[in-house]
Parts: sequence; structure tokens; C-alpha cells
Amino acid sequence: MRKLRYLRPVSTYLAGGLLILVVLAGIKVVSNEEEGRPVRGVEPSTSSNVGSSGSLEKATFGAGCFWCVEAMFQRLKGVESVVSGYSGGEVKNPTYKQVCSGRTGHAEVVQVTYDPKQISYAELLEVFWGTHDPTTRNRQGNDVGTQYRSVIFYHSDEQRKLAEHYKQKLDASRAFRSPIVTEILPFRDFFPAENYHQDYYELNARQPYCQTVIRPKVEKLKKVFGDKLKDQAQEPVGGAKR
Repeated sequence: MRKLRYLRPVSTYLAGGLLILVVLAGIKVVSNEEEGRPVRGVEPSTSSNVGSSGSLEKATFGAGCFWCVEAMFQRLKGVESVVSGYSGGEVKNPTYKQVCSGRTGHAEVVQVTYDPKQISYAELLEVFWGTHDPTTRNRQGNDVGTQYRSVIFYHSDEQRKLAEHYKQKLDASRAFRSPIVTEILPFRDFFPAENYHQDYYELNARQPYCQTVIRPKVEKLKKVFGDKLKDQAQEPVGGAKR
């Protein structure tokens, strides 16, 4: 069971998110995207293959509990799918219990499949840094352990350059009170988490953890990144825990 985390006031989150937007808006994008270039990334597995259409790309982020991170990225325009899982460890096909032990080296992550013609990797980075605390090492609130570390697994040299560039600029501007400790590492493999972790907020919105931790983050997302969100009639009501 997840621990209920201490929640800072929404105004604090909003201020941080808006500052990040201001800082990133002033950064010259170092991307050299080309129309129709080969997609770099992998499917949610250990395979190195991506959809043959060549129109979608992958991004892999760790920002604490993947239930929270999944709910953020699922709401963005241009995001085709979000899968919760594990990356960065030494054990093949780890279980949730093994990862929670902290002994496998994995981080809880989400693998995002997105259309770069609708949303850029730079915009994904904005949301990534604007919806979690990247200054606490191996911790997000009361979720403590290496599996909750802030990490970006890049799928291309272009993603690496963007992540490093933006991290440097955010630190230089003092967008956060403490230095950013987000790791930026090459992507190796991704193992999807168990089925009951997928679409967790959508299916369990009434659960205490969802109401106390995830919902305030979703509300912040709407206020700070409203122009990037898909049209949604209402938030999920959720059912009993699977």
C-alpha cells in the first residue's frame, strides 16, 4: 500500500510550474528534428523495435509513483499511450514486490508513446519537471526508495541534449530552491508493470491515495498546462480496487 504523502499547498505547485514555463520559454531549442526521420526508441518491452509507421516516438520518465506520473502524461494532447513499468535495473522482468525491495536497481517509470507533430519532447520535459519535485533524491513525499528517483531515460542523443540543456537552465535560473538531482541516463530496457498498475487513476479514482495524492496533481496540471491537455468531459470516478 502506498503511503499518503504530505501535500504542499496547490499555490506552491502552481508557482513552481509557472516559473518552469517561463524559464523554458526562454531557452533556444537545440533540437534538429527532420520530417520523416526514423523513430528512436522501443516498445514497452525489452525489444528495440518501434511501430513501423515511423510517426510515433518514445519517452521514458521516472518521477516517483508511476500511478501519479501515468495520470499526468495520459492527459496530454499528442500522447498516444502511457505504460507504467520498470527501467534502469539489473533484473529481467522484475515484479512489483522485487522493485519495492530496492534491490533490483529499477525505477518506477512510464513509457510514453507520442506524436512529435502534436507535442514535442521539449513539452514533455516541461510537464515532467513541472509535476514532481526533482530536487529530492530517491524520494517523492512519503514514497522513499531508489525506485522513486527522478530520472530521464533518453532514447536518442537529441533527447539527451534537450534534457541536459533544460536541466542546466532550470538550475541556473533557480527555478527550484535546491539543485535538481534528476538522473539523465541512456535507455536500456523497459518492463511493463503488472496489469493492476495500468490506468490506475482512471480505474481507482475513489481510492484514498488517488484522492489525496494524484487528484491534486491532476488539478495542478489543468491549471498550469491547460493548453496542452486533451478535451475531457470529466474526471474518472473510478471503481473498487482491482
